Amino acid sequence: MGCHVRKTLSWFLLLGVMVFLVFLGIGRFTAPPAAALIVQQEESANQMLYQSRQTLKDRNELSWQAIAFKRIYPNGEVSFKLRLVGFPGAVEVEHPHPLTLRTSLEQTFTATDVTQEISPDSPLASNVGQYDLQPILPQLSEVIPLQLSLPTTSGSTVVLDISPDVIQEWQAVAAYT
Repeated sequence: MGCHVRKTLSWFLLLGVMVFLVFLGIGRFTAPPAAALIVQQEESANQMLYQSRQTLKDRNELSWQAIAFKRIYPNGEVSFKLRLVGFPGAVEVEHPHPLTLRTSLEQTFTATDVTQEISPDSPLASNVGQYDLQPILPQLSEVIPLQLSLPTTSGSTVVLDISPDVIQEWQAVAAYT
């Protein structure tokens, strides 16, 4: 075989390997996900708060702040909540309606609306919803994406896609002691 033919075959082989790796996902050209930033705060004597914040986009490309937080009370009681905050004036969350969580495997969970806990003596902000994920989080897989469905006062539903990376971060917050 001539030198030119060997060079050409080598290039085709190299190109084939690169294409194969890209299809496998090994040769991605994107940066790896950033490490989770979990904030720890002592709210009062023997009361701890752990939280993570994510910015998510709904199907209409509107941004939402997702704040997952675990609170450990002085008596040892633990809660895990998810607060979803939309842009004021862009959406009004329907209260008290549960949050629906649906996996890509068609498992469905509902989280109780506990938005009134944010400020029991004040009117609710219409762009905020808070939900009890304590009983649901242990049932969520770290590798299966979720869809959150949030009812609005207009009768429409906000849908947020949740990646496995976000679920892993929520579970990391829940694991803090």
